[in-house]
Order: sequence, then structure tokens, then C-alpha cells
Amino acid sequence: MSALPSPLGGPFDLERFLPFRLSVLGNRVTRAVARAYGPRFQMSAPEWRSLAVLGRYGAMSAQEVGERTAMDKVRVSRAVTRLAGRRLVTRRTDPKDRRRAILDLSAEGREIYQQIVPLALAVEADLVADLSATERAALDAAIRKLEARARHQHGDEEIET
Repeated sequence: MSALPSPLGGPFDLERFLPFRLSVLGNRVTRAVARAYGPRFQMSAPEWRSLAVLGRYGAMSAQEVGERTAMDKVRVSRAVTRLAGRRLVTRRTDPKDRRRAILDLSAEGREIYQQIVPLALAVEADLVADLSATERAALDAAIRKLEARARHQHGDEEIET
């Protein structure tokens, strides 16, 4: 089956299209990290992201977890519900806004966070092992610029495609 021409003429080179490449890479990296913690801790990627944000930044609302992870409200809500059901996350009413809940890691949640972080860092180290220090710095700088541009130009809304 041949590729359809792009609206601009010529074939659309999907394999070189940055958003597609980043999405595929992100999915592959997420699966690699999940293989490191998933079987042992029975935790999904959205659960780990939520746990990681709370472990790194401390207590916050589900909305703030969503902003920090770029996950949509439904995904955050499901992850937090599962984490709370396992007693890894606590919920308390925000004294400033009683309609809002503040999430935090429980003692067990903090312990699991401390156990998963080295596993995640090991996957990261393996992933970048073939990059020189200069390449790692350039990659970090490029990612920071792309993140800033995406936030500035396109906002933080999660769009499911």
C-alpha cells in the first residue's frame, strides 16, 4: 500500500515528523520505565507519574498534579483514586477552598516512591548511555526549549488524538 501524498505535495515523511517521533519515543520510554516498577509495585504509568510528582513537590491538588504531568483530569482522577485506595496517597480538604482536596503521599507511598526512583533512574541511565556528556547537555537544552515553546505557543491542554 502506498502512502498518500501530503496536502503540500510529495509524501508526508511521518518518521521524520517531530511530534510523531516524540510521541513514539515517549511511549517506548514510559513502557521501559513501567517494566522496571510495574510488576513489583503493581502500578500504572499515570499512577507512577502522580506519585512521582507528589514525592518530588509535596502536597497539592489533583489539578496541580495534572498540570505538572500534562495528564488530563480523568487520567489523574483515576490514578489518584487507585493510589488512595491502596493507601499510598492521602486526601484532605483544602482549608482555603473546601471544594478542593489536597493530595499527599502516605508513609507507605513515600516508601514506594523511594524504592521506584532508583529503578526509574537506572532506566534513564541505560537510555542515555550511548550519549556523550556534550550530547546529553544538548539534548537537555533542546528539550527545555521545546517544552517552553510548546507551553508558550500551544498551552498545556491535554489533547487526545
